[in-house]
Amino acid sequence: MDIFHACDIRGVVGQNLTDFMARRIALAIGTKLTGQRVVVGGDVRLSTPSLQHIMIEGLTDSGCHVIDIGAVATPLFYYALQITGATGGVMITASHNPPEYNGFKLVLGPDPVTEEDIAEIARLVETDARVEGNGSVEQLSVVDDYINHLVKKSVSNKLRVVVDAGNGATSCIAPVLFQRLGYDVVELFCVPDGNFPNRPPNPALADNLTALSQRVIETNSDLGVAFDGDGDRVDFVDNMGRPVANDDIIVLLARQYLKQHPGAIVYDAKCSMTVPEEIKKAGGQAVMSRAVHTFCKAAFKHHNALFGGEISGHFFFRELGYDDGMFAALKVCELVAAEGPLAKLVNSIPKYVTTPDIRVSYTHNDKAVVLDQIAAKLANYNLNLIDGVRIEFEDGWGMIRSSVTEPLFTLRFEAKTPERLQEIQGILLAALPADLRQMVALRLQ
Repeated sequence: MDIFHACDIRGVVGQNLTDFMARRIALAIGTKLTGQRVVVGGDVRLSTPSLQHIMIEGLTDSGCHVIDIGAVATPLFYYALQITGATGGVMITASHNPPEYNGFKLVLGPDPVTEEDIAEIARLVETDARVEGNGSVEQLSVVDDYINHLVKKSVSNKLRVVVDAGNGATSCIAPVLFQRLGYDVVELFCVPDGNFPNRPPNPALADNLTALSQRVIETNSDLGVAFDGDGDRVDFVDNMGRPVANDDIIVLLARQYLKQHPGAIVYDAKCSMTVPEEIKKAGGQAVMSRAVHTFCKAAFKHHNALFGGEISGHFFFRELGYDDGMFAALKVCELVAAEGPLAKLVNSIPKYVTTPDIRVSYTHNDKAVVLDQIAAKLANYNLNLIDGVRIEFEDGWGMIRSSVTEPLFTLRFEAKTPERLQEIQGILLAALPADLRQMVALRLQ
């Protein structure tokens, strides 16, 4: 069952995620949460209303007391869990995936879901587990309360900001939120449309920010913000129309939080060396986490961190208790209003030579076995196995990790000089299986 991943359930609707499978998943979750209060929300994908109905029906048939919050962005789902005191929740979304995908983000208790939790749901689905109960459904609108909640935690200002909702779940929420705080909002793709007709729902790819960059320049805006399909990720364009790496956003926000008081800042293993260096310079404790949302969130909670960030665009906040793309956008805007243009702030951060993610499809062998073999070949180096295999040096690093949602490996390299980058790439490539080495070498050319 290839729809069960490390931290969620996701697949192509009508292929590996059918109505039949969705019903089995709902009953499996209902078996685990029977008798509990469960929040259910959904994004704006065309397949979401049907899947949301199936989920609610399966949970109530299992004896759950469902709080249906309707069509929302994922941060509102987390907010609803807090204000209702619900034990669990299901958000119907495929996040940043293409329109044909959908899935389920799960909350099964006070801690982020684990790989073991998802594996347990998969086993319950496989055995057609179910319980019978007499559940109930209540409707709850949380949009206005959520906006009021963030307004109270934010600072008003007059910046001109281009808000690119990508026709996703933030389309009717983010513009209102920014306007309430006094921003001059330029709306871009802020009409909900599950076809995502104007750009893919993944703003982490610079090519998907072209229209935002152009609009920032055309309107002489202070910055642009782009949300993913369900609003828990955000990416930025500076006042010069340049996409900003989220490593830099992590550094800028970490500095701000550490000005207030010391504490832990969580970052993921794919981030630039600049991130931990700048966190330590600012007096913070730099905590590396395995990449992927739930692992970063677990580290954030474990260390009671002030703030956490992933290169993918997830940003976690102690004052919220969860990650929120819209709140992250407000925090960056507040920083710009207080300290000057985003381009200038970004230019103040030290830069090293860093490759983008190198994504290589790989279905020939068990990826975990391949990683073990690579680690064994690199045993004489300083290894970090928190997320795949990472070799670390004082002046650079290289890593290979397995995607938790797709049949591929992701590699990334960084060094303080181009020459050293080439050396580190050569060390890691020499440890790869021949077929994988050839594919990676082609991507590096």
